[in-house]
Amino acid sequence: MSREATGRGAASVATEVGRTVPEAYACDVLVIGGGSAGAAAAVAAADQGADVVLVERYGFLGGTGAMVLDTFYGFFTPGSVEKKVVGGVPDRVVAGLERRGVLLKRPNTYGAGAGLTYDPDTLKLVWDELTHDAGVRVLHHCVFVDVLRDEDRVTGAVIATKQGLRAVRARAVVDASGDADVATRAGAPFEDAGADGTAQALTTTFRMIDVDVPRAKAFPKAQLWALMAQAAESGAYDLPRKEGSVHVTPFPNVMHTNMTRVAGVDATDPEQLSRAEREGRRQAFEYARFLRERVPGYERASMSGLAVQIGVRESRRIRGEYWLTREDVLGVATFPDAIARCGAPIEEHHAGGDTRWEYLPDGATYDIPFRCLVPQRIDGVVVAGRCLSASHDAHASVRSMGQCQAMGQAAGVAAALATDGVVRAVDVGELRARLAELGALL
Repeated sequence: MSREATGRGAASVATEVGRTVPEAYACDVLVIGGGSAGAAAAVAAADQGADVVLVERYGFLGGTGAMVLDTFYGFFTPGSVEKKVVGGVPDRVVAGLERRGVLLKRPNTYGAGAGLTYDPDTLKLVWDELTHDAGVRVLHHCVFVDVLRDEDRVTGAVIATKQGLRAVRARAVVDASGDADVATRAGAPFEDAGADGTAQALTTTFRMIDVDVPRAKAFPKAQLWALMAQAAESGAYDLPRKEGSVHVTPFPNVMHTNMTRVAGVDATDPEQLSRAEREGRRQAFEYARFLRERVPGYERASMSGLAVQIGVRESRRIRGEYWLTREDVLGVATFPDAIARCGAPIEEHHAGGDTRWEYLPDGATYDIPFRCLVPQRIDGVVVAGRCLSASHDAHASVRSMGQCQAMGQAAGVAAALATDGVVRAVDVGELRARLAELGALL
């Protein structure tokens, strides 16, 4: 599809809400959301020769990995024998971080397998370079508003820009919004974990600087958790989560936390999400005070690098052509249309003070089927990332950023192969072959 310039001469389209907006862009593949899944999808689609537009609401790519967390999990299986299960475009991301000396592989901590800890700001630069080199047109500070459609087929989207509403025509759309914004707006069935009260808790992360790292590292995890429980029970601190984690970073005297817990939030409700943001920040300062006053190594430390936004683990999940289940995860299911693998345990951050963990057999992995990325009822859309078709328990395993990147590259290749926009009709054999060429581990 040819590129179309913005400007007064551009065509206009009528949206479902009755507004006429200028058609400013046209492309083969439109990606909504520039997080781990969306950025990987854009690069992978462009690698197939597709003309790609990537729409991102912030001024940088990387999503949660660039503004909340600093560690990729899901690349490796936990257990006695470590296996690498994610490859392809994600390997380029890791290589870009490693080349700049800001990557640290941490061992099997907290039972989730080895983590790849990095500098979030450098991650933004790495994604800039990867998308630029692939020829992706990135539109920052733009927000998805509505779908364009021809009956049950999505043909693009309306986005909000600083110049007003603009239409983007596309042969296929990758919904990497995290909340299934595109698919649900188009009428695809979904399960709303936030609305039914089952969504995992949200977390605001933060960094501590001027830490005596050797002393902090030497303090056992069990003792840290015991101190949290004692501090909370004393009434001197408000610490909803009693087993929060803190880990080293690629930088001296800096530790990164994952401690706060804001439960019972529908992250698609603007009022609830706004309250959660405020509560997450309040908790972050409370946990920082606890670390300074009670934990060895933090006596002279200060908070730095509060998360850009609260971290959302779960909201809407589509009902796709296949529904990944708890039994699939724990039973290490295999599928003929596998597009990625996962060995991560079920890790549920519920409303209580602890976290529920359930593990696969040692060193085992299960497949993520392509059908989990294909919404029911609609054409022209493929999803990637945490809004895939999966049950609450299965989602608690498959949502790691490693798997989000792997799903993203699969969605991007599928969208590029969907020459008629019907993603569900893509030949799975060809899709898997293209993924293998990219370096994906299937």
